[in-house]
Amino acid sequence: MDVRLVDGPPSLISTFFDLGEHGYTTAEFFASGEATAYEPAGATGDDGAWPVRPGRRAPFTTRLVVYRPADPAAFGGTVVVEWLNVSSGADAPACWLTTHRQLIRDGAAWIGVSAQRDSIDGESLFSRLSATEGDFSSITLPPLKKTDPERYAPLDHPGNAFSFDVFAQVGRLARQEGGLLGPLRASRVLAVGQSQSAAHLVTFVNAVAPVAGGYDGYLIHGRPGGPALLDGARWESRAGRVRIRTDGDAPVITVQSETDVAGLLRSAGSRQPDGERFRLWEVAGAAHADTYTIDAAFRDSGRRGADELAAMLAPRSAPLGAAFPLPINSGPQQHYVAQAAIAALDRWVRTGAPPARADRLELEPGEPVRLRPDGHGIATGGVRTPWVDVPVAVLSGLGQEAAPGAALLFGSTRPFDGATLRRLYPRGAGDYLPAFRAAAERAAAAGFLLAADLDEIVTVAAASFPS
Repeated sequence: MDVRLVDGPPSLISTFFDLGEHGYTTAEFFASGEATAYEPAGATGDDGAWPVRPGRRAPFTTRLVVYRPADPAAFGGTVVVEWLNVSSGADAPACWLTTHRQLIRDGAAWIGVSAQRDSIDGESLFSRLSATEGDFSSITLPPLKKTDPERYAPLDHPGNAFSFDVFAQVGRLARQEGGLLGPLRASRVLAVGQSQSAAHLVTFVNAVAPVAGGYDGYLIHGRPGGPALLDGARWESRAGRVRIRTDGDAPVITVQSETDVAGLLRSAGSRQPDGERFRLWEVAGAAHADTYTIDAAFRDSGRRGADELAAMLAPRSAPLGAAFPLPINSGPQQHYVAQAAIAALDRWVRTGAPPARADRLELEPGEPVRLRPDGHGIATGGVRTPWVDVPVAVLSGLGQEAAPGAALLFGSTRPFDGATLRRLYPRGAGDYLPAFRAAAERAAAAGFLLAADLDEIVTVAAASFPS
């Protein structure tokens, strides 16, 4: 793979604050080479052990975005390579936006890969949803060649069937001295992907990594039950049964919200036991997307005050210009747990110390899949955080079923009424905050939150407590 540095800022809707103030540089590269499309060489069963063989080959030129510490002494040795999400029609660094606070804190380098053709000259998943199921045009974005036709004219993607090998080649490239990382030398290279990208990573782990070369570890965040197809289609449902193979050397952490398990993405059937190389964390009260996703993720530099963060995270009923039946999920547990997950994966690869094992979300018997609620209506089981164990609202990954299409990804917030709050916390914040801090400390001790985040978590909770 040959790479060429491109002058000027990349087209990528990412962090709005200045990464330079955090000691990071930003660069864009065009990467060119020849990629292989893989095809099944046997049964592709639900166990995930999929034999493949190389098929067609084609030339490609795609783009890579690199964030890295400017000072080699600040580099922690970890490189995170993200399969950029293309659901909106443009590349979205979903995992970076969710975990960037921890990556910067650890001095990690990050590489975003335009692995799929969709974000170069294709259409969005949301544009098709809006045409058939509702108006979500405000979250459909133009691909690179329409965003800046002159800059991105050299890009040439042969199709999504080749995306898996492109991603494998970038993993190998990240280990080379010079090039993408300048003077930095990677000690370990992790792969991450969220939502649609997570479906592609499932297929990558199951089929392509054993033959094309893989990564040292994987964070698969918010996967659908079905995997992406090797021929380049989005994914298949398989009734959500396909598991992730665990016979490789690289460990995998899968982080799922309620939406992913029992909602739109229907992954309950893909559940599998934890093992030497696998962990599944299902986060109670979390949605596939929430108020952090649509606002704070872009502006959260780590230097915001508690009141400002609380305002970014507040419930809202009309995000992205579309009216929702209920306020969308406003619990910030998703990104805090994801930060703990990427830190745990890095430690797992670096030291061999495995992450915590988590209970699964509890389900009611029978079909369809339904979460088992507690007396408030909050899901039981799963990864527990203070937002569900010391609640001021019912946070859920479900609740927007009266709305069409992409609204189902955003979950819901049902604030408690005054009588319920007074019953739970007779002295108001005087009862709430000590209980909240104790629950946060339990979650951190269990491995699902980071100790470095605890003070911020509690101060944001204080600023958010209903007056």
